[in-house]
Amino acid sequence: MAGIDDITDEILKEAKERAEAFLTEAKKKAAAEEDAARKEAGALKKAAADQAEKDARDISMRAGSSAGLERRKAVLVAKQEIIDGIIKRAYEKLDTQDDASYFGMIEKLLRKSLRKENGEICFSAKDLKRMPAGFEEKIRTIAADGGGSLTLCKEAAAIDNGFILRYGGIEENCSLPAIFAERRDELQDKVHAVLW
Repeated sequence: MAGIDDITDEILKEAKERAEAFLTEAKKKAAAEEDAARKEAGALKKAAADQAEKDARDISMRAGSSAGLERRKAVLVAKQEIIDGIIKRAYEKLDTQDDASYFGMIEKLLRKSLRKENGEICFSAKDLKRMPAGFEEKIRTIAADGGGSLTLCKEAAAIDNGFILRYGGIEENCSLPAIFAERRDELQDKVHAVLW
């Protein structure tokens, strides 16, 4: 039976060697696959970190751009408030000037607004009361010099200042609010040019 034991020992020895070789080969393959998995995970981690960094830069740029836009808007709002304040003060100064200066301004405005037609000029109740002596005659003379004629309305117009010219059925509103509203863009541009 010694021969069977020798053959069995030989088979077991060969099986053990094959198992060890198979195990060694399996360990090598497992190590190689583990190494490949580590490399792939590292590449994925780097790609994710690069993408996160790019996203962070993009968000930072957008935030900076948005902040710049908000700053520019705030500056524009502040400039507009300053311009509006200056225009309002100019209007108030014209409206509250003394009678001689006020009616001097009315004369200049009338000369620019005349037509070579027959018409009438209407003032506010406040201006009719404070109109200087002889101003009605001055209106007629200015109108005649411009090739037309104007008569003074005895009824007050529903305006605060300035005047309304009526030629036939057409009215031209020459009150200060109407003039300021009509020339608002031009006034804003001039104030802006002076300030900035």
